Amino acid sequence: MTAKLVTLHANDNVLICCQQLEASEQISINGQDYELLEAIDLGHKVAKASINKGEQIIRYGVPIGSATQNINVGEHVHIHNMKSDYIPSHTRQSRVGEQ
Repeated sequence: MTAKLVTLHANDNVLICCQQLEASEQISINGQDYELLEAIDLGHKVAKASINKGEQIIRYGVPIGSATQNINVGEHVHIHNMKSDYIPSHTRQSRVGEQ
């Protein structure tokens, strides 16, 4: 059986989705149960623990950004609730019109 969510580093506070997951799906990883709050696409992040607004998002053992709102366990972590701490915006849409 292929893992549905994986931890890339022991210090990460997000899990990485290894296959399309549906809302309300329940997954157990290392004895910890997670109920997904919404559908999650392949490669996207899911909160491994509660993350408070302003707290760093840790992936690969390093911070990749900060939460822009409180994020619950099992919630999708993406550009709607986090921001990069390194560049003003990391979306392609922010570049439209800049030339």
